[in-house]
Amino acid sequence: MPTKSAHKKIGNLKRYNYTWCYIFLLPTIIIFCMFYLIPILQVFITSFTKWDGFNSPKFSGFENYINLFKSSGFIVALKNLLLWCIVALFLHVGFGTLVAFVLYQKKPGWKITRAVFMIPNVISAAAWAMIYRFFFNNDFGILNNIIRIFNPNFNVQWFYKSPWAFWAVTFTWLFYAVIVTLLVLGDLQNISPEINEAAIIDGATGWQLIRYIQLPLCRGAIGTSVIASLTSRVSMYEQIALTTAGGPGYDTMSLPILLVNAVTDYRYGYANAIGVVMFILGLIILAVVSKMFRMNDSDY
Repeated sequence: MPTKSAHKKIGNLKRYNYTWCYIFLLPTIIIFCMFYLIPILQVFITSFTKWDGFNSPKFSGFENYINLFKSSGFIVALKNLLLWCIVALFLHVGFGTLVAFVLYQKKPGWKITRAVFMIPNVISAAAWAMIYRFFFNNDFGILNNIIRIFNPNFNVQWFYKSPWAFWAVTFTWLFYAVIVTLLVLGDLQNISPEINEAAIIDGATGWQLIRYIQLPLCRGAIGTSVIASLTSRVSMYEQIALTTAGGPGYDTMSLPILLVNAVTDYRYGYANAIGVVMFILGLIILAVVSKMFRMNDSDY
């Protein structure tokens, strides 16, 4: 049995190790507080003020939030966000997951397919927005010229006509799901071969193997992909600003567009109220998706 002095030495050693851990973590904690925690607190505090960005903020209570919730643009932005989240959940994440399972089969040419699939995803969202702006152009865009082969009188300004603007913006990100594919493919490749072999020996078919073995073991990666995709829709700005700027009407209005418009009008308190709403929506998405996919539970 360890003596009393031995217990004391072990305790001192643990405290010594923890001390060095805290010392090495100190720079990270300082950076986190300077560039994340303090700015977030400032956003929350100034969201309750009337502030033009130059003069000192003046406390105005819930005025910014009341005006925001009464705004027709805010209601439409939430509606668009809900539709984009549904599309992202079922099509964006679904497509990326499907590609991961196809690549996991390692059919001939799967490495080349993986490389080709990744190439478009290294281009920035802003660049893709500009590419699609030309792609959907009514006069010289590829899409309309192909359609005119069958319908010579076809004329649609996709980004500037309702309801096509919403779907035109959606296509600028819908099928670029390489992050989803890489996350799911990584989890698939980490599944022990013995598990798949045991299931096959027990008579599992290909679909049963996917349904009861592989998909459940990938729920963490799929859940992470859903969180990343949905929060990206909350903060989506470049694709909209460079194509429709929120129009026609409110067809592609989003919370970031409302925020930037408020900053342009020197309504910083109102803009920060929008930022707080976006932050809370992100936390809700994180909590709900984590619960749905049981991301804190063990896979085995």
